[in-house]
Amino acid sequence: MTHPLVVQLRFARSEFARCLQGLTLTDDDARKRLGPMNSISWMIGHLANQEHFYWCILAQEKFVAPGLNDLVGTGKPATTPPLDEMWDVWRLVTETADPFLDSLEPAQLITFFEIRGKPARESTGTMMQRNIYHYWFHTGEAHAVRQQLGHGELPQFVGNMSAALYRAE
Repeated sequence: MTHPLVVQLRFARSEFARCLQGLTLTDDDARKRLGPMNSISWMIGHLANQEHFYWCILAQEKFVAPGLNDLVGTGKPATTPPLDEMWDVWRLVTETADPFLDSLEPAQLITFFEIRGKPARESTGTMMQRNIYHYWFHTGEAHAVRQQLGHGELPQFVGNMSAALYRAE
C-alpha cells in the first residue's frame, strides 16, 4: 500500500498542476517575473529539480534531468525557462520518482540518504514533508502571479481530496 506521505505528495502535485491547468497561460505569461516573484515556468522546473535530487538522484542514482539544477536550483540566478520544456521535465522527473515512492515503507522514512559519503541532514520522511510543503508554497505563489497577470477563474481553495483521505500509517 502506498505510504500516506506519498499520497499527500501526489495530492500536492495535483493541486499545483490544477492551479495551472485550464488557463490562458501562454509561454510569455509563464515566463514573466513580477517584482521579486518567480516566473511560473521557473516554479515548475524548480519543483521538478527538488524531486529530481531527492527521489531520482539520492534515492535511485538516476540523473534524468542534467542541467536542471543550474537552470532553476535554489540560490541560482533567476531564469525564465520555456513553459513546455519545464512541464516536460517535471513529468519525466515525477514519472521516474514514482516507482521509488511507491516502494517506500514506514521504516525507510526514518533513514537518511547519503550525500558524499555522509548522512543527509534530514531523514527521508522529513525530506518528503519538505517536498510536500514546497509544492504548497509555490502553488500559492503561482496563484499570486496569475492574479497579478489578470487571469480569471482561478481555483478556489483546496480541491477534491477523495484520493488523499487521511488514513493511519
